[in-house]
Amino acid sequence: MELLNSKRTHKDYQCDFTRWGVELCKRVGSERFKLLYDIYHMQIMEGDVCDTIKENHQYIAHYHTGGVPGRNEIDDTQELNYPRIMEAILDTGFKGFVAQEFIPKRPDAIASLRQGVQICDV
Repeated sequence: MELLNSKRTHKDYQCDFTRWGVELCKRVGSERFKLLYDIYHMQIMEGDVCDTIKENHQYIAHYHTGGVPGRNEIDDTQELNYPRIMEAILDTGFKGFVAQEFIPKRPDAIASLRQGVQICDV
């Protein structure tokens, strides 16, 4: 289940806070049902990304990146410190994938993707 923001882009989306998604995971009660933690969306909705990841990592199976504001490249024009966020994810023992999910502003989208991968390679 993907955590999305209902503040800006997904009005009336129900799974818009980590605590709601975690409770859903608990109620479903299956190891096969987990959350896709979209860092962009959760920064908009609740902030405190690193601690939230640490506290709820057992319910998260996948991560998405994206710059805030605008869901653009995750460079130094954005408010999130992605190397620190990736360290927090690694500290949980996560062995899965982190997907780059942003809308490139630059004409060379591949260069933006390379930069995102380099930023997240901690």
